[in-house]
Amino acid sequence: MPAIENVLIVGGGTAGSALAILLARAGVGVDVAEIEPAPTTLGSGITLQGNALRVLRDLGVWEQVSAAGFAFDLLGLRTPDGGLLAEIPDARMGGPDLPATLGMNRPALAAVLAAAVREAGARVRYGLTVDALATDGRVRLSDGTSAEYDLVVGADGIRSHVRGLLGIDVAPEPNGMGIWRVHTRRPKQVERTDLVYGGPCFIAGYCPTSQDTMYAYLVEKARPRDAVGDKCAHMRALAEGYGGVWDEIRADITDPDRINYTWFESLLLDRPWNRGRVVLIGDAAHACPPTLAQGVAQCLEDAAVLAELLLAADRLDQDLFDTFMDRRHARVRAVVEASVRLARWQLDGVRDADVPGLMGRIAAMVTERP
Repeated sequence: MPAIENVLIVGGGTAGSALAILLARAGVGVDVAEIEPAPTTLGSGITLQGNALRVLRDLGVWEQVSAAGFAFDLLGLRTPDGGLLAEIPDARMGGPDLPATLGMNRPALAAVLAAAVREAGARVRYGLTVDALATDGRVRLSDGTSAEYDLVVGADGIRSHVRGLLGIDVAPEPNGMGIWRVHTRRPKQVERTDLVYGGPCFIAGYCPTSQDTMYAYLVEKARPRDAVGDKCAHMRALAEGYGGVWDEIRADITDPDRINYTWFESLLLDRPWNRGRVVLIGDAAHACPPTLAQGVAQCLEDAAVLAELLLAADRLDQDLFDTFMDRRHARVRAVVEASVRLARWQLDGVRDADVPGLMGRIAAMVTERP
């Protein structure tokens, strides 16, 4: 008999959906409270590394993800004018039978996971969150009802409401960079991620997300989020410093609704991530700049490890949460710190930084199952 019979998951994003699928499929009663009124249809693209794909396969959604996304095994490095510097085989961190990387549209991934949550038998309630909670699993929901659960999971993102209700006073820290993303059509020659380090931005890159789409991004020093009036004009101006495929990308930057601007931020809670029978996972507990493309992967790994422990145990106690921390905290810390360090090296103009060595160590670590 598993350690829990019923669970409330606050947040229906990647981590919350993955945990809901694994627990509900095993017969646990799962309620998901998602504050948004419907599954997300917003967002540009996402880069999923092999260890993320490994968890998605364990969730039983690999075929759908593979069909909706765009897989590749090489990374390209280019000069600002579009010239090719190198083609680098990317590490297959999910194992030899999965691609190294898959680009995907965020709404498409959300739709795949939402369908799997429903199929597993979890109950999803949109437009709902928690107004109050106790560490013994008692909650008051935003619709005025109260309930009691064996476990409450805060999977509600980097600005987690659950984290605040627990009195954990930790906020995400800006890292000094801002990233412009545009969701656009895929030129036929774009079949992998290509990166440029240099030019007017710290990083210029793009990633195919389906047979027809991709997202492109430009990273500059952070500016106030409301400081740019014409988003299209600003992003096109930044893109003027890049040639090759960027000539086509720049011509397509015409719709401000397809542009997203965010800051690079980081967050890492000290262990433990639980207070009694309430535990935080995913971006609610840790978040990092996208310099290693490991954010979603670490969220998925949280869900997989927590579900494994819950389903194997016959009672829920602090020993279970301590084991969860033993398997997750050092690994997540290494990813967050490495992601922040890569951004810091660029901001500080460090020219002798061992970027390949750092990235190689993280790749080797996440290739192993958590």
